[in-house]
Amino acid sequence: MSSTTKSSVWFRIFAALFIFAVIWVCAVYWFVNRQANKDESQKADAIVVFGAAEYAGHPSPVYRARLDHAYTLFREGMAPLIVTTGGGAQDPHFTEGGVGRDYLVSRGVPDRNIIAETQSNDTSESAVRVANIFRENGIHTCLAVSDSYHMFRVKQMLGRQGITVYASPRPDSRLPNSWERMRLKLREVMSYTAWKLGL
Repeated sequence: MSSTTKSSVWFRIFAALFIFAVIWVCAVYWFVNRQANKDESQKADAIVVFGAAEYAGHPSPVYRARLDHAYTLFREGMAPLIVTTGGGAQDPHFTEGGVGRDYLVSRGVPDRNIIAETQSNDTSESAVRVANIFRENGIHTCLAVSDSYHMFRVKQMLGRQGITVYASPRPDSRLPNSWERMRLKLREVMSYTAWKLGL
């Protein structure tokens, strides 16, 4: 095979891979965007709140908004149990799951109605640990609470664990800035792709 022919073959391979990558990104972005615009709130066995940052025992504004939404769903009778998720990251004293539980208790949710998952480091680990909690407690369905752009990946990860998931994004998570929305959704595309590749 001549060098010209080899170059042509490699060019076609790279071109095909590039086209596939573009199609993949566009397709996943479409799914992320479609799910971000849905609120599937309905009665379920539990509400699962995905953690965000905590600062010295206090939920970050984003995390607090997620917890407040979960509180509203709980008070409306959408589920009898709330599961908060998230480990401690670099904080040796507090975890996102524990801070979320304490915040909800301070708002009046009985401690017996909350389970704190405190070991996970990312969404994928949270999904696995939530599934373990569900199996131990005979739970099968959940309302997943996070930001709107996060919901597609959350549903895919929990669904892989055999959980029936309904998305309930916090109401104020649809950002008015179109560029910021695009950036966050593209980040979700990359995170979802990495998860699918086992990275």
